[in-house]
Amino acid sequence: MNTEAVIDHISQWLKSYIDNSPCKGFVVGVSGGIDSAVSSTLAARTGYPVLCLEMPIHQHESQVSRAREHINFLEATYPNVSSVEVELTDTYETFRAALPNLEADQDNQMALVNTRARIRMTTLYYFAALQSALVVGTGNKVEDFGVGFYTKYGDGGVDLSPIADLVKTEVYALGAALGVNDAILQAAPTDGLWGDDRTDEDQIGASYPELEWAMEFDGDESGLSERQTEVLAIYRRLNRANQHKMEPIPVCMIPAEVRGA
Repeated sequence: MNTEAVIDHISQWLKSYIDNSPCKGFVVGVSGGIDSAVSSTLAARTGYPVLCLEMPIHQHESQVSRAREHINFLEATYPNVSSVEVELTDTYETFRAALPNLEADQDNQMALVNTRARIRMTTLYYFAALQSALVVGTGNKVEDFGVGFYTKYGDGGVDLSPIADLVKTEVYALGAALGVNDAILQAAPTDGLWGDDRTDEDQIGASYPELEWAMEFDGDESGLSERQTEVLAIYRRLNRANQHKMEPIPVCMIPAEVRGA
């Protein structure tokens, strides 16, 4: 991949998109992960105002510190970047307290995890409306178009998706070129929705490189190893489910001549 060309292409795509809209800037949630770090930096490169929101809900300390370090980097590097921290833990707990009691056989953990993402989406759009800004998505190609590892109307509720045509390893390559800090580059990917240290791989059952392989696989399955067969089954199961979840939003597609070898 021609990393610099891809960076320039996405930055220009973001700039052109807002040039042709009535909006004045961007809002992006910064979580302490690689996807939001790259997306926010690409938005910052446009020169338009960028508001970075940090929105902890029972957040693990390491995620909070990585997010703050990245925001500090952006504010020191790009004069068009500002930030706000909105502590949403009490809001989340108030919502939980208002819910009816569960039946004996019910488990609401996944529903509450998705609720966290949707509270954050609501917060992003509050500030977007306040500042006449567009909400920048942070989903990559594996999550958005592969296994559907996002919350519909949560982190999937955005105005445009600058990195949705890049797989995870490509996002890491952009992050390194953009100067994203080592703590983020080296951290295991996590959605940060559980309040603990579980990773994306823990939840999905496969790593991002494995999923990228499965997305591209179109060969003879008879020669696959036991692990490859398992990964392919995981990917296909999640991909089928994702077809019922996806909704069209603007995606920055990377031309072959830009992506390079």
